[in-house]
Amino acid sequence: MGSSFSLVTPKGLRIYKLAMSLLAHTLGPQHGPEAFGSIIMKNLAGQIALLTGASGGLGTYIAHALAEEGMNLALVACPGAGLEDLKEAVQKKGVRAIALVSDLREPAQRPYVVEQVTKELGDIDVLVNNAGVEFSSAYHELPEENIKDVLSVNLEAPMMLTRLVLPSMLQRARGHIVNISSLAGKSGPGFQEPYAATKAALVAFTSSLRGTYGGTGVSASVVCPGFIEVGIYARLKARTGCSAPFLLGTMPPEPVARAVVRAVQRDLPEVIVNRWPVRPLLALTALFPSLGAWIFTKIGAHEFFRRVVQAQKTQPGLNGTAPTPLQKAESKVVT
Repeated sequence: MGSSFSLVTPKGLRIYKLAMSLLAHTLGPQHGPEAFGSIIMKNLAGQIALLTGASGGLGTYIAHALAEEGMNLALVACPGAGLEDLKEAVQKKGVRAIALVSDLREPAQRPYVVEQVTKELGDIDVLVNNAGVEFSSAYHELPEENIKDVLSVNLEAPMMLTRLVLPSMLQRARGHIVNISSLAGKSGPGFQEPYAATKAALVAFTSSLRGTYGGTGVSASVVCPGFIEVGIYARLKARTGCSAPFLLGTMPPEPVARAVVRAVQRDLPEVIVNRWPVRPLLALTALFPSLGAWIFTKIGAHEFFRRVVQAQKTQPGLNGTAPTPLQKAESKVVT
């Protein structure tokens, strides 16, 4: 006679949680355990968040989302346009905030930022690595200086800032790192080699952090948005007529900002934010790489960036490879 099975038993509960986690990994977090009420719900009020890329397109929305949770904010950006206005706006929500203009390409700026935030606000509870740069170009035509900028801002700075804030977090047994990656780090679109490489690295970096610090009270999450309807992407679309591929679609920035908050509150490993579900496609690509590569080509991501590069070459002022001030990747094209 076969034995009966019940979800109420410890074994059944473990199997249920495993099944829900697998379902969330495949279809998205809205289908996992958190869809039925998260066990981990952190109260963020009064905690201190350091947000880089704060005054860029997406950064502004993340700042407001964190402030609405009652978090005190250290807002970091370069070159810093609109940073003071953002500080005043979030302060009106009843939180403390400071603004720091810092070029995170410079190694000395990273410890300086952490020291200033700790001195003025206190120990950092949440670090949101949001700053980034992006250049659309055929890789062999991209100046070495631009490649180094992307590597420095998108990957080196998040890793070094994380290393700087971890000791205090571990001492207090409390802290969370949020890395803003991109679907570019999952699919690798053409004409985006440095950007895609750094965003893929952030996914792996986050996974390693969770493995190292699991059970310490310190954790990490990665948020991977698709095309976002703010900043340079919106301007590129208006000036060049280049629109995001229909099958990928675009997203307003608010859901991405809310995803950052949700990732911290529920300790989610990864959150993908896109107009259409893409996890099944990513899973298919992992199983059948050649088929996945063919599908991504047909979706049109490579062609979109090819058209952007052509527009940059024919229209003055759109050349993404020019040595201009730091461009915010999150407000340009996050795919």
